[in-house]
Amino acid sequence: MSTLLLIRSSLLQDNSQSNRLADRFVAQWQAANPQGRVVVRDLAAQPLPHLSLAHVGAFGTPAEQRTPEQQALVAASDALIAELQGADVIALGLPLYNFGIPSTLKAYFDQIARAGITFRYTANGPEGLVKGKQVYVFAARGGLYKGQPHDTQTPFVRNFLGFLGMSDVRFVHAEGLAMGDEPRGRALAAAEAEVDALLEPVAA
Repeated sequence: MSTLLLIRSSLLQDNSQSNRLADRFVAQWQAANPQGRVVVRDLAAQPLPHLSLAHVGAFGTPAEQRTPEQQALVAASDALIAELQGADVIALGLPLYNFGIPSTLKAYFDQIARAGITFRYTANGPEGLVKGKQVYVFAARGGLYKGQPHDTQTPFVRNFLGFLGMSDVRFVHAEGLAMGDEPRGRALAAAEAEVDALLEPVAA
């Protein structure tokens, strides 16, 4: 049975265009995979703690030497990683906040980036250990950023996922959403059409 992990990161939750695009994709994936399982990780509804010195200390302490507090921190991170590793497909709703990703998503990234567990360093350089995933990123922006030098978000997300071993990553961008009703309508229609085409080869 295939599993899809939906990661929602917008503070607007159900009013978010990035979440709506991701939800549209998930609905189509479910239609194409009626026996599939969907797991939802909503980082706005259930925000994770940001990385702290306590986390770093817990991650770096051998399991048999961890305090109960450290064990709890590691267990929470382990659960997120198990959830990620258990997914075949990942759908990420991604708004743009001040040229970057939401801090809640950064907190999630920091919780799943664990040396020796989701990546490792080898004689040939780092190797990602989260492999065999299909990742779809649904990015919504108020202005126009795609392909521009000031779009630091897209390469950051792609590089981070690639570092962990997820190289099969596709982006759908909906841009210009704050530039008036007409540009917004065109952008959403184009993004929705792009979403609708993502699974056509699989469904066929």
